[in-house]
Amino acid sequence: MHPPHTIRTALIGLGNVNRNFLRILEMKHAALARRYGLAFVVVCVADSSGVAVAANGFDPAATRHFKEAGGRVCDLPGSVAGAAPAAVLATLACDLVLEASPVNLTTGEPGLSVARAALQRGIAVVLANKGPLVLAYCELHEIAAASGAGLAFSATVCGALPVINIGRRDLIAAEVLSLRGIFNATTNFILTEMAAGRGYADALAEAQRRGIAETDPTLDVAGWDAANKLVIVANSMLGSGLARAVTLADVAVTGITGVTAAHLAHAAAQGATIKLLATAERTTDHTGAGYVLTVAPTPVAADSFLGQCHGWEMGVEIESDLYGRMYHKIWEREPLPTAAAMLRDAVNLWTRGGSPAWPG
Repeated sequence: MHPPHTIRTALIGLGNVNRNFLRILEMKHAALARRYGLAFVVVCVADSSGVAVAANGFDPAATRHFKEAGGRVCDLPGSVAGAAPAAVLATLACDLVLEASPVNLTTGEPGLSVARAALQRGIAVVLANKGPLVLAYCELHEIAAASGAGLAFSATVCGALPVINIGRRDLIAAEVLSLRGIFNATTNFILTEMAAGRGYADALAEAQRRGIAETDPTLDVAGWDAANKLVIVANSMLGSGLARAVTLADVAVTGITGVTAAHLAHAAAQGATIKLLATAERTTDHTGAGYVLTVAPTPVAADSFLGQCHGWEMGVEIESDLYGRMYHKIWEREPLPTAAAMLRDAVNLWTRGGSPAWPG
C-alpha cells in the first residue's frame, strides 16, 4: 500500500466547526488514509487573536483541547505576531484552506481576503463561512478558474445536507422550476416550540441555552441567514435561469419576529403550520428568464414534507424539468455534521479526477 498523500491544511477560525474538524481528524485519520489515501496535516491555525504555523503539523487533539479550555492561537508555539491570516497564506506552504471564521456581511472579512489569497496561489478553499460567497461569488470562482484551485462550499447551506452538491453535481442539464427550503434550524426550532404553546422569548432563550442560537440571534430570526443561503443556492444551482448573479438585494426578506401565537393557531385551524421558507420560483419578465427569491414565514400544509420538518430539522424540495420533484431532509443540532461536510468537500476535491478541481 502506498503511503497516504499529505494535504497541508490551514484552519481559519477555530470555533465549533473547525474544532469539530479537528475532532474528526482524531477519529478518522486511519479511515481517511485507508479509504481515500489522504492525510490531512494541520500546518496553520487562526482565530480572532492571531495566526500560528507549524510546518510539521499541529496535533489535532491537543489543539482542540487547548481551544476548548479557552486558549488563544496567539499563545501557541509558532504564533506569527501581528500577522493577518491572508498575509500568512500569501507565502505559507499549504494545499488546502478550511475557512470557518464568523460571517461578516459588511466586508466579508477575514474570510474574503483569506479565500482570495489562497485561490490566487492555487490553494484549494473549502468554505463553511457564507460571507465570502454572498459578497463575491463570481469573483472567487473567476480567481479559482484562473489559478486552477479547487473551491467548494457545501457546508454553507444546511450543514451536512448536500443541497449544493445535489444541484451542481446531480441535476445534469436540468432547469430548476422551483425550490423551497427550511434553511435555518434555529428559527424552525423556535416556530415548532411556539406551535406547541411556548412563547417566542422562551423558545429563543432555549435555543440560546442549547448553544444553537447566537447571543445576538438577529441573522437567524430576521431571516438573513436563510437569505444568505438562498443567494448561494441561486448562484450555484439555478445557472442558466439567472439573468445575472444574485445578491442579497434580490431577496425579499421577512423574519419570524412578527409571528404570534394567534398566527400559528389560525394556521393550525386550517390544517397548516408556519415555516420560515426560502423560495426560488421560476418566472419570465421583461428582463428574460429569472427567479423570484423570497424568505418569509409561510403557511404550509401540516402533513406536507416541509410541514413535517420539525425542531432542528432542515429540508428542501426541488422541482426540475428533467428529474421531477425531490425531497431532502436532515436533523442537525450540533456542529459535527457541518464539519463533516467540510471534510466531504475536501476529499472530493482530491478524489474527483485525481486533482483538486470542482465545477464552477
